[in-house]
Amino acid sequence: MRQHDGVRFLRRDPVMRGIIASVGEYKLRRRNRYFAVLVESIISQQLATRAAEAIFKKFCGLYPRFPTATEILATRRSVLRRAGLSGMKVEYLKDLSRRVDSGQVRLERLPRMTDGEVVAHLTQVKGIGRWTAEMFLIFSLCREDVLPVQDLGLQKGVQRAFSLPRLPTPKEVEELADRWRPYRTVATWYLWKSLQKFDRIG
Repeated sequence: MRQHDGVRFLRRDPVMRGIIASVGEYKLRRRNRYFAVLVESIISQQLATRAAEAIFKKFCGLYPRFPTATEILATRRSVLRRAGLSGMKVEYLKDLSRRVDSGQVRLERLPRMTDGEVVAHLTQVKGIGRWTAEMFLIFSLCREDVLPVQDLGLQKGVQRAFSLPRLPTPKEVEELADRWRPYRTVATWYLWKSLQKFDRIG
């Protein structure tokens, strides 16, 4: 598998070699229910993990099964608010659902798009920024050369790996990670896993 090709490639790098040995096997859990992934991403934004999980559970409890875009559109805003969603997140969920329901956002086409096209397609939705689109590329589409330079966890992982005196800027992360092309997703995963707080990440 190409994933293993990436690990073999990264082992040649002295910085990554020790991290790979410490973390172990590369295991990226794919999440292929695209609409559900995006809904959960919007609900979880700027929330601690436990709070996000609690609100997402309440949201799912509003429906007999995970809702379609049409069903979310038909749900009153007051009902969504009672599940713990902020007014802004309700608007984001409605916008995503409206665009999916109308065909403006075509989730089934995402696997055939380039990374840049996926980012552009998803970020037309209110509440979905570049970071969320990059997480989708990594965890739903399993693209191998994604580098989310704005991600704090990646920045901390790079700082630790290179023994930097301060947190690197996004540009510095990009420059330091250039050596890991075309497997920067794999490198990112290992850098996340090298930090204790990310040990549950799939």
